[in-house]
Amino acid sequence: MVINAMVRQPSVLKPGHNCWRIRDARRAAFLVDGAAYFEALASAISKAQKTIYISAWDIDSRILLLRGKNREENPMPLGEFLNTKAARTPDLHVYILSWDFAMIFAMEREILPIFRLGWRTHPRIHFHMDNEHPIGGSQHQKLVIIDDRVAFCGGLDPTKERWDTPEHRTHDPRRVEPGGKPYEPFHDIQMIVDGDAAASLSELFRDRWLWATGQELQPVGGNVETPWPLALTPDLTNIQVGVARTFPAFKDRSEIREVEALYQEAIEAAQDYIYIENQYFTSPVIAGALAERLKQENGPEIGLVLPKEIRGWLQQSTITPMQAHLMKGLFKADRHGRLRVWYPCSEDGKQPIFVHAKAMIVDDAFVRIGSSNLNNRSMGLDSECDLAFEAKGNPKVVRAIQAFRNRLLAEHLGTTQDRIEAEIKQTGSLIRAIEGLRKPGRTLQKLPTAPHVPLDMTAIVPDPTILDPEEPVKLDQALDEFVYEKQDPPGKYWHLKIAAILLLLLGLAASWRWTPLSEWITVAQLTEWGHSIKGNPFFLAGFFGAYIVGGLLMVPVTLLVGATALLYSPIYAFLYALTGCLLSALVTYGVGFRLAKKTVRRLAGRKLNRLSKKLARRGIVAVAIVRNLPIAPFTVVNIVAGASHIRLRDYLVGTCLGMAPGIAALTVFANRLVRAIREPGWNNVGVAIGIAVLLVLASWWVQKRLSRARHNTTTQSKHIMSRPGNRTA
Repeated sequence: MVINAMVRQPSVLKPGHNCWRIRDARRAAFLVDGAAYFEALASAISKAQKTIYISAWDIDSRILLLRGKNREENPMPLGEFLNTKAARTPDLHVYILSWDFAMIFAMEREILPIFRLGWRTHPRIHFHMDNEHPIGGSQHQKLVIIDDRVAFCGGLDPTKERWDTPEHRTHDPRRVEPGGKPYEPFHDIQMIVDGDAAASLSELFRDRWLWATGQELQPVGGNVETPWPLALTPDLTNIQVGVARTFPAFKDRSEIREVEALYQEAIEAAQDYIYIENQYFTSPVIAGALAERLKQENGPEIGLVLPKEIRGWLQQSTITPMQAHLMKGLFKADRHGRLRVWYPCSEDGKQPIFVHAKAMIVDDAFVRIGSSNLNNRSMGLDSECDLAFEAKGNPKVVRAIQAFRNRLLAEHLGTTQDRIEAEIKQTGSLIRAIEGLRKPGRTLQKLPTAPHVPLDMTAIVPDPTILDPEEPVKLDQALDEFVYEKQDPPGKYWHLKIAAILLLLLGLAASWRWTPLSEWITVAQLTEWGHSIKGNPFFLAGFFGAYIVGGLLMVPVTLLVGATALLYSPIYAFLYALTGCLLSALVTYGVGFRLAKKTVRRLAGRKLNRLSKKLARRGIVAVAIVRNLPIAPFTVVNIVAGASHIRLRDYLVGTCLGMAPGIAALTVFANRLVRAIREPGWNNVGVAIGIAVLLVLASWWVQKRLSRARHNTTTQSKHIMSRPGNRTA
């Protein structure tokens, strides 16, 4: 196969179909990895005169955009930088739109960014948490636009654990979180454009701000200097850039699936090769499109660069099995040996480099860079934004695309761009060139076909759309369309009540996150403490008191249950752990109840209050289900429940029913399994196997009940949505 991008290809970009619009950019550049992006971002911000728009999945005011060789040389953090810039620029307004994230991410993020603390933030910095999305969806667009003249778009958020250099050294003292904790090498890509392309992204942000806040922002007029970053040489000049979006159907907004359509049609148009870097690969639609090309005798080569492992045990337990299943289907379709899947590793050949990029190159003729992952969420549930452009036979653009491709491969393979170019020309094949340059040390390793999975959740929840939904659930659409709650007028001193509640919740979280508690309170420490008080006459009071105090301090309840499982025989461990959890739940429920229901409900927001009323109607069943979903920490669920519409009786019974199976699994089964390993007699092994069989049968029964409930819910939703006037476009 000979790669020939000079032949003019049919245009892939089609406005109104697979992209929103196509606009001119006088300059464009590829920013590979966080160091390059953050340096360009700092330079552009320093030149801003009128507006800075930031749309992010996450933002952290403590991060350093510029990092010297020594930590002592670091400049001011992002929050202070923006504050200082606003103070020194009289006409500048900063608008930050960040996802109003699910509570499961609470301990991974800056709990109260400086942008939310009015007394520390400049009055012309406007910060809003965006919750205008369906249940389970997120604001995933990663945009920064300066003065409507320059815009950044890609996979990088201005948050922690994103900064890195193309060297991706195994040990880099600059690659640390705000608290000084190091993190693994991290690879990502951002793109910068100016001109009308940047103005379109600015318009997109203003629409998002209007949806989220009801406030209409005006375009920047007059003669404002284009804040192109100093010392940044453009990779492309005078090109046309397409903007592709994903928006879910929500309230009165119609669904937009331009991202998905553009992926499909770029894959269909490929002649020589498709090169993709992405964080995830769980979209059956995209996998199916690639499989069809692999089956064709003269189809393109396909190279995928993915992370070796997905971050977090929950993601590993859900995303990894789904990805492995799709990969198995791809290799089965690869009748002609044109598929390769790799992951990058650092100079020692052992440390994987985490791939967070969302990039695609086709035939040296088409490039897309953006926020969209190759999963269902990015196709229809989360908000996304990608930039794309085509060569259309233009030699300058072709060479720029080739240089970008070679730059990425040289980084991953630890070689030079010239060597990459020479190998591709010699072999006439992208895959053969990469395979010929793979070596020990810094290289691309083949992704394992049988990845490590902590717990295969797909065996429990066989429908992948539950774990990676491709569209909003119908219940959420029905709620948004038909159920609106009138807000009660604020009571006296409600601002002080809100402040007190925020301080209490912040104090609870801070006691676990920013004190030595997380190091002191471990399963081993708790077990040792439990043994020390076993013979004490006040043992039970101290034991259950530990559950109550632990709940108030946001100690993970699994730590307490795990320690209990090691302290007692299975039956006593189960009874003690369940009783301790119920007592802790009762006390923290009381905290929420006593903290003025109206105040907490006002903090929770309209959507959560509507959901609260719906859940209250289901009572015991609703609480039992919530106890098995990773919505929020145990303590937060309890406090919110206390301030909700759920009755105490239903709450306690539902908590008991919802938590009992998990506690039983952890205390009874874990205890017997450990005993069977230590004392492998027929009695212990037989009991462990018997309990395992019971748990499998229980899992099957729950799965059957969930399938029936899901079928009933879907039927009811279809009935609701089929009523006149209830359809969405």
